Amino acid sequence: MNHLIAIYGLSAVFLAVMLESAGVPVPGETALIAASVLATQGLLSLTLVIVVAAAAAIIGDNAGYWIGRAAGRRLLERWRPVARYTEKMLPPAERFFAHHGGKAVFLARFIPGLRVIGALVAGIAGMAWWRFLMWNVAGGVVWATSVALIAYGLGEAVASAIGRYGLIAGAVVIAAAAVLYALVHGLRRWRAHDR
Repeated sequence: MNHLIAIYGLSAVFLAVMLESAGVPVPGETALIAASVLATQGLLSLTLVIVVAAAAAIIGDNAGYWIGRAAGRRLLERWRPVARYTEKMLPPAERFFAHHGGKAVFLARFIPGLRVIGALVAGIAGMAWWRFLMWNVAGGVVWATSVALIAYGLGEAVASAIGRYGLIAGAVVIAAAAVLYALVHGLRRWRAHDR
């Protein structure tokens, strides 16, 4: 991914993040991390990386939302393997998005599998677009900023690990940072829940 980002720059970041957000399983977050690491080396502007990734996330999620809203329900009802479950799944999904849709859209941005399908599901469930947009913008900006800043902060360690030990070591450092982030975030939620 670093090679593609180094060649195509911010356009590769935009395309990867937008496609992932629209429902295509491509490594959008990996592209954001790679671009942030390249920013530590002065090859890209961190501010532009964050702006481009946030815009791509918002645009991609909106595309996914409208695809889900326009065609998702019909596709689910016509596709035989899931058609019989659709009648059972859609009413609870609609109720869930009516009550918790904003939080779901925001948090889906931070969970790899949900990041790809969150907007599609919001569209299929019929979440109000203005509400979706508000939470989508908040999630896209917070996600792009936090991931980019974490990767940028760890960028020197990642870049030297890749240079010294290869790509696998860099991936281990990134994974360790992601686990640390998840642990800190989980601990905060756990403490807030206990209060």
